[in-house]
Amino acid sequence: MRLHLPFGKKTLECDVPDENILEILEPRHALLEGTAEEIMEQALGNPIGSPTLKEIIKPGEKVAVLTSDITRPCPSKEVLPPLLEKLREAGIADSDITIIFALGSHRPHTEEEMRYLVGDEIFEGYRCIDHDPSDCVNLGTTASGTPVDIFRPVVEVDRRICVGNIEFHYFAGYSGGAKAIFPGVSTIEAIQANHRMMLEEGSRTGNNKGNPVRDDLEEIGRFIRIDFTFNVILDQDKRIIHAVAGDYIEAYRAGCQSLDALGKIPIGDRADIVIVSAGGFPKDINVYQAQKALDNAVCAARSGGVVIWVASCGEGLGSRTFSDWIKEARKPEDLIERVKNGFQLGGHKAAAIALALEKASIFLVSDLEDEVVRSFFVEPVENLEKAVEKALAMTGPGAKIIVMPAGGSTLPVLADRW
Repeated sequence: MRLHLPFGKKTLECDVPDENILEILEPRHALLEGTAEEIMEQALGNPIGSPTLKEIIKPGEKVAVLTSDITRPCPSKEVLPPLLEKLREAGIADSDITIIFALGSHRPHTEEEMRYLVGDEIFEGYRCIDHDPSDCVNLGTTASGTPVDIFRPVVEVDRRICVGNIEFHYFAGYSGGAKAIFPGVSTIEAIQANHRMMLEEGSRTGNNKGNPVRDDLEEIGRFIRIDFTFNVILDQDKRIIHAVAGDYIEAYRAGCQSLDALGKIPIGDRADIVIVSAGGFPKDINVYQAQKALDNAVCAARSGGVVIWVASCGEGLGSRTFSDWIKEARKPEDLIERVKNGFQLGGHKAAAIALALEKASIFLVSDLEDEVVRSFFVEPVENLEKAVEKALAMTGPGAKIIVMPAGGSTLPVLADRW
């Protein structure tokens, strides 16, 4: 079988013996109910748990539209136009709208990147700014002790709309919903306080019920109003296949159910070898982002098996703290112990990789230097063919292989737990 795996903005290919292939796990194909434009129009015209935007927003009000940054796959240049048209129909002037990129803990954008995200017409016609974690207002503290620090321009407007895509998240359950505002446009301290719960029971991929991370961030509604949310679901080719709009919890939950129907894939048994692509750019822009696919892949690997992780990581690790933690660790267990004793954003990604290493050996095919890969205790391999060859040598010629071409969008679930 000839494998074709996304890698950055290109594709890696490799032959694998047919008899070794156990399953090719990919998200199910949605039955499209129209074009992307029609799908989004349908969602905006029929909000879940909420009136329409025209019924909510009044002429003259100031509106903040929070959307994803360059590390996320959300196609803002496609998602924003129908939303902005609805605001125009509600009597909102373009000058009263600010589009804010929710950076979370990520680096600021260049002007070129902002233009790429929203398109020239929107960039030139609207105020487009990055969230600045140094300019936040404290609105209180959640029940879990997380400071509710929100970017001042978001606090000072009349209306707030959260935009993004819904995909699996390795401890918040899913992306999307309130995550765009909290901790999306918050402080590093708030993000760390929320994410410190990643090791608690319930904080896992594809779980909203009793998930302390998600429960914490959704408390935001007690402190500041989220007027509307607009989320899309993408297929592995990054095309819009579903959309939800309306209440930031109710509509988001409906979107998660739709994602589950597409992306939670039952497997009969775990494999000796799992070959996983993070999904190409931007999902493999750096190790920080590509780790999510690794976490999903481990769910499909037997204990002591091998995961071949395919991710370009052209921008490196993606976090200075990540780098600092791995420099100071002598073994993977040091990272796990450190995150338990003192959570630090960036370091938590290193700890997540260490947790994966407890379950399987990990080979990484990337554009990183070998010494960088070894620094976080993963084995670098020069190409996909060599990685498969080495994995088969470790697990035996009869090893069973699961392939996940879109690892960030595919969550393997044992059939007996389905």
